[in-house]
Amino acid sequence: MSDRPIWRGTLRLALVSCRIALLPARQERNNLHFHLINPKTGNRIRTRTVDAETGREVERSALVRGFEFEKGQYVLLTDEDFESARVESSNTLAIAKFVKAGSISPLYFENSYYLVPQEDEALDVYAVLRDALRKSGMMALSRLVLFRRERPVAILPLEQGMVLHTLQEEGDLRDAQEAFADVPKASPDAEMVKLAQQLIARQAGTYDPADTEDRYEARLREVIEDRRQGKTITVEPEEEPSERGNVVDLMAALRASLKKSSGASSSKHESKVAKKPSAKRTPAKRKRA
Repeated sequence: MSDRPIWRGTLRLALVSCRIALLPARQERNNLHFHLINPKTGNRIRTRTVDAETGREVERSALVRGFEFEKGQYVLLTDEDFESARVESSNTLAIAKFVKAGSISPLYFENSYYLVPQEDEALDVYAVLRDALRKSGMMALSRLVLFRRERPVAILPLEQGMVLHTLQEEGDLRDAQEAFADVPKASPDAEMVKLAQQLIARQAGTYDPADTEDRYEARLREVIEDRRQGKTITVEPEEEPSERGNVVDLMAALRASLKKSSGASSSKHESKVAKKPSAKRTPAKRKRA
């Protein structure tokens, strides 16, 4: 195991258990990091901790955390206070229950971790639990203490292994009905929906990891290199908005989109088909007078 696990313990289902470890599914891939610079001197800017009332600088080591219960009124908490609220850690990841794999909305998924067997002796139990989850179409729910906080988690099969997702609390998610309150409930025209379905079918494909590439960061790296070499940066002008504004004939737009999509696919097909040679005509003989 090349990566260092963030947690080691035992995955337990009733009387069946196996030793497992958690590896972060996400990795920092040399992301861009920036500093605040004084352009006149080229020096970095240092952040200072200053008392908001006195204006005096305070050492970070002398600071404590506080909860504002009223405007300008704080309850100060010590490290011991936070320690007393900490949930007792356990090295056992006990499965509490199983639910349908699609019953939890992706909105609840927070962070992902690869759940891997830690010992050769655990491989059999690990494989049995993985395949049982996959064939039953279920996910396992449990709780785990990570970074001093207890978190609800869901376990799902993934390829030849399993993945663990930490879950958001209900109260941390904005209410969907509130977010969609202004969306009209009226059903759209059935013919328009049918045209949109045809357009979806024409543009259907398979997922490629390149679909999620951060193109902004890639372009930004090019800009940084151009700046480093002293090249001039040119910004392409944005397209002017259509004079028609928001007044759009949706039916006509859908039909035009389908026609464009169909034309593109047919032209590709035609380019692959060899043209047949045209038959030569035999000129008719003139009758003698």
